[in-house]
Amino acid sequence: MVVLELHGISCLEASTPGEALDIVRREDVGVVIQDMNFSTDTTSGAEGMQLFRSIRQLDPDLPVILLTAWTSLESAVTLIKEGAADYIAKPWDDQKLVLSVQNLLSLRKARFEALRLHSRDSLAREELARRFDLRGLVYQSRAMHECVSLAVNVAASDAAVLITGPNGSGKERLAEIVQANSRRKAQPFVSVNAGGLPDQLLEAELFGAEPGAYTGATKLRVGRFEAAHQGTLFLDELGNLTLTGQMKLLRVLQTGEFQRLGSSQTRRADVRLISATNADLKAEIAANRFREDLYFRLNVIELHVPALHQRPEDIELLAQHFLERHAPGRALVLTPEAMLVLEQHDWPGNVRELDNRIQRAVLVCENGPIVPSHLGLSEREPASHPAPVSAPASTPPASGPPLNGDPPPARAAAPNPLEEAERAVVESALERAQGVVSRAAAELGLSRQALYRRMDRLGIAIERRVR
Repeated sequence: MVVLELHGISCLEASTPGEALDIVRREDVGVVIQDMNFSTDTTSGAEGMQLFRSIRQLDPDLPVILLTAWTSLESAVTLIKEGAADYIAKPWDDQKLVLSVQNLLSLRKARFEALRLHSRDSLAREELARRFDLRGLVYQSRAMHECVSLAVNVAASDAAVLITGPNGSGKERLAEIVQANSRRKAQPFVSVNAGGLPDQLLEAELFGAEPGAYTGATKLRVGRFEAAHQGTLFLDELGNLTLTGQMKLLRVLQTGEFQRLGSSQTRRADVRLISATNADLKAEIAANRFREDLYFRLNVIELHVPALHQRPEDIELLAQHFLERHAPGRALVLTPEAMLVLEQHDWPGNVRELDNRIQRAVLVCENGPIVPSHLGLSEREPASHPAPVSAPASTPPASGPPLNGDPPPARAAAPNPLEEAERAVVESALERAQGVVSRAAAELGLSRQALYRRMDRLGIAIERRVR
């Protein structure tokens, strides 16, 4: 079309459906503008419906704009439900058509870029798993990949590592990954809850005790430092250590020497130290509850494990992993409704809570698919964490054909990488339009109804529209 070429958009024209399909097969087409009628003896739109469906078979992601007269409007609405990008009634507005094509081309380019990045990330994960022992860790999010990549990179050194993150997020598994890829991988990996014992018992736990060293000590006790000699010692719950316990730990870190309780013999242990905490140690230092000198001894390298709600793309993968682990040999599947409940949940207990919920579902589900009631989460409140920027509430137009008879989901599932780019474009337009849907639609070159459909599909504040 001349009007598109005047705006720098190159076009290929076809006079028959066959020619159009040949072009889609041969050429790198970004958008299809398709008339619903091709001959003068019919106005039903049947030819246009058949062509659209043939294009979708060749390229399901290729956006198609339908040009329709009122006589074929019902057919166009049917195709919108089947995935057409938009329809424009004849006679069309040239400016609106150009804007619609430009934005669809931008969206398609952004989606391909997102796909390229997703493929690159997937290859990077596969390469990491091939080169290093990841101890069976299951993830696909970029946030977790960055954390694991840093862990394997620092594994070769003997530097002290501090792992931070909420309870249940997988801090001990990350410590195991550091150990498994270090020069100490064949040596002991010894774990101890550093904050779960009184000071005297902690000293005996870490450094050992001779018989009679304290009441009830009837035999020799080898401490964790000694047991981890030439290997790795993992100190969990570090933030719960008392100040006295911190002093005792700092002393052995400074000198490399310790004594068993009840003994005057000085011992040494060659240990790689990894510690973990869910506490904000800087805040604890400011409150005089944690020693700053101990913090710097332990925090040569910091690894932060993100909470599960910060990496929602890992939820489905982890759920399937736990399902296979807890139900080996059983043909159990999670229904889409159950998966939606998992994606909406806040996960205060993180990966450990997800594991427990899947185990519960396996135990209460005798046969058939797993539904929300099996998870015990259906009555919970949805996630309280901030949602993506969205438009203020708005009401769909009172008149016009019903463009989508299906009720919108309560909340969209975590977007896949192909949707993230489209979501960003739509949300940005809504933000610039201050939530006025009609204004955002005009900027994007879409009808209001087409923008509503995109908002429905992407889960953008559907329940909050006001105008």
